[in-house]
Amino acid sequence: MANPRSRTRPARTGGGVTLLQVAEHAGVSLATASRVLHGSGTRTVGEELRRRVESAAEELRYISNAPAQALARSTSSVVGLVVHDVADPYFGAIAAGAMRAAREQRLLVMIAATFREPGLELEYLRGLRAQRARAVILAGSGTVDAAVTERLAEETAGFEADGGRVVCIGDRGPDLDTVAMANRSGGGLAVRGLWELGHRRIGVVSGPDDLLTVRHRLDGARRALRALGAPLDPGAVRSGDFTREGGRQAAVRLLTERPELTGVLVLNDVMAAGALAGLRDDLGLSVPEQVSVVGFDDVPFAVDLRPALSTVRLPLEEAGEAALRLVLEPGADVPRQVELPAELILRESTGPAPR
Repeated sequence: MANPRSRTRPARTGGGVTLLQVAEHAGVSLATASRVLHGSGTRTVGEELRRRVESAAEELRYISNAPAQALARSTSSVVGLVVHDVADPYFGAIAAGAMRAAREQRLLVMIAATFREPGLELEYLRGLRAQRARAVILAGSGTVDAAVTERLAEETAGFEADGGRVVCIGDRGPDLDTVAMANRSGGGLAVRGLWELGHRRIGVVSGPDDLLTVRHRLDGARRALRALGAPLDPGAVRSGDFTREGGRQAAVRLLTERPELTGVLVLNDVMAAGALAGLRDDLGLSVPEQVSVVGFDDVPFAVDLRPALSTVRLPLEEAGEAALRLVLEPGADVPRQVELPAELILRESTGPAPR
């Protein structure tokens, strides 16, 4: 079966057969067919795939439009960095890492914010393709919406077919170079840390349910608690926006409805800042004497909160640097994945469970 990214609709060639038809006939992605027949992109193609594409092109009598392809492969020194929110310190740290690495290579990083609207991400990708950007780094979380994921796959295939590169930070499917964040293992680290402090009644302040990052972090927490013999109670999870106010409201709802909880994992440090304020100011609870709180990401301000926030540290600047380096390195037959670890940092917002 052809890669879903092969459904992009390129212009017809002089011979009336499209590159898409060749890709489907060979059972490969549009990007792979383009690498074989046009020399576009930086990844090499294995001999077996090359033979299949060339054979399909010959059978269908495909004629390449060489001048158009040469124009498509002319790229600039611009690298697009697409994030959800420029005000979120999570993306700020990633951008800092990417920009530091880009400066060494005399590349210009252009940042675009989607405000978590999937349609904007597609629009930015098309715009950067039209501007002949050298590469795009997709730093925002993927979505569980299959239709959005498929449209994104088509756009990235077209971008790479024109000679560009696409790198993702986080899970966007198996066909793209990826910097993988340890979201599942980080969720497990957080609840095990609370467990070791004696907490047996643990709740979660979660983020938007349609984001893969949220689902992976929550899944890691669930798996760890199940392994410890105390499955996470579905009623002990409250969702909110990935904002300070969203975290505050979700935490207040959670502890109002479930006052027996002694430990709370918040799936984002910005939300955790709001949760600390809500527990203190709205509910009059003392942290960590009555409730311990663990955040996620370890953004720069986490240590400056009062109490200082215990959190799962992700190497965010390193993720930005790694993504930029993947853009510059020669491609491979198969998409590459760089895995970055998570680390639990215990500070003042966690303590022994109250008796």
